Amino acid sequence: MSNQANSLDDQLKHVLRSYRDSFSSKTYSEENDDPDPLMDVFGITPSLKRENRQYWGRELGMCWQLLVTQLLSHNCRNYSPALRIGVDEPCDCCVGSDAIDTKYRIGSGDSGTLKKFKSYGQLLVQRGLRPVLLIVREDNLNAAMTACVTGGWTVLQGQQTFDYIRTLSGFDLAAWLKSCKVNGEFLINR
Repeated sequence: MSNQANSLDDQLKHVLRSYRDSFSSKTYSEENDDPDPLMDVFGITPSLKRENRQYWGRELGMCWQLLVTQLLSHNCRNYSPALRIGVDEPCDCCVGSDAIDTKYRIGSGDSGTLKKFKSYGQLLVQRGLRPVLLIVREDNLNAAMTACVTGGWTVLQGQQTFDYIRTLSGFDLAAWLKSCKVNGEFLINR
């Protein structure tokens, strides 16, 4: 019985050792402390955002989606709202043959998320649409970017996103966001 106990003890310790070794060799990329236009307009510092990344990512993502859909619905004659395919909504809106989805940042690389990016892009392509992903930040997870491209998405990040919006709508959203905050003061009337 003691041999079995030692064997189990050894096996369990082996598991712990392998994870310990994996954790100790794990390197983290430098924290991206670059601000973006949405952080700037709200006065969100990198340190504040780091305190609760998930919250800020979700809230800034919804704000981004609403800004883009409002702008495009107002300035583009061939705008249509989010497309539904069964129970799925693979994009936030369409302008002409571009099926547009908005993201603040893509930081999740779980298999479900990656499969969704691939399948949604393919669903849109099958319907004769060009899937376009408009992402505010440029520090996105490489695996997610690869899944998007594999799924047929045209992926635009950072300034490319703002250039696309300006070309499509005739409105310079980046400049407008900058104009909303001058010297730390919000210029948006409440």
